[in-house]
Amino acid sequence: MAVVGNQPPARHDGVVGTWLSEARATEELFIPGDYTTSVAKPDAEVVILMRGLFHGAWMSVVFVHYEVEPGRLQTAVPFPLDVRDGKAYVSVVAFTQERLRLAFGGRMTDWVGGWFANHEFLNVRTYVRHRGEPGIFFLAEWVPRRVAAWIAPPMFGLPYRLGKMKYEHSRPAMSGWVRGKGTWFQYRFECDDANHPSPCERGTLDEFLLERYVAFTEWRGWLRMFRVEHEPWPQTQVEVTVEDESLLRERFPWWPTARLVRANFSPGVNAVTIGRPRRVRIQSGDD
Repeated sequence: MAVVGNQPPARHDGVVGTWLSEARATEELFIPGDYTTSVAKPDAEVVILMRGLFHGAWMSVVFVHYEVEPGRLQTAVPFPLDVRDGKAYVSVVAFTQERLRLAFGGRMTDWVGGWFANHEFLNVRTYVRHRGEPGIFFLAEWVPRRVAAWIAPPMFGLPYRLGKMKYEHSRPAMSGWVRGKGTWFQYRFECDDANHPSPCERGTLDEFLLERYVAFTEWRGWLRMFRVEHEPWPQTQVEVTVEDESLLRERFPWWPTARLVRANFSPGVNAVTIGRPRRVRIQSGDD
């Protein structure tokens, strides 16, 4: 894997296409920062990690989990599914990103998040493994800002789509909706003060679904990954009512077979670090 050293990034004069073509030539997207090299385990590839590209917070998070037939889902995912007891899962996650800023540059870069990334999100993810490492794979994401939908796909490979959304996550009655082109995802649930959030118990399905710190993406055939760091999710199980899934039924041919199985609510995590994206290659025998 090619490693780009501490040199100026490719000049792109504001044109993402040119920047990407030059990045492809080196097989890496160079972003200024401090890098370390580590080996996750003896038979793992050497991974180039960054101490952080972005810092921010993911607040008021609803996880709605569905069970999906693995064979149908695998055809839509370029990485091997990570199944539990033979079952594959897809999660719909509604949250708000706050205080996103570059990890370098100090207060001079605080404007970055306010410009394109501090807003509501709805992501649809499934669970995969790559070379023995568990992670998530983003199937789709909806965002309310056009500039975010323009920047994130080429930068991180995130499958952003424009949508309108509104979340009311104030106790006890909580609800939210996301609207696409004539389709909706709409939910509601209750979470009162008696629901005290706590980290997932080890070995549980909740831990399997929530405690993931590697994200995998695909954009125009280009596979990438990035790492995140934050405290374990403080969470509580909730009973959610999904009132409209047409947004997802329209997007995914296999959705009619998905079965709602559980949901979690988290007040959020305040100290999130997002690492830089890097290229991933899948070879025969990778799991």
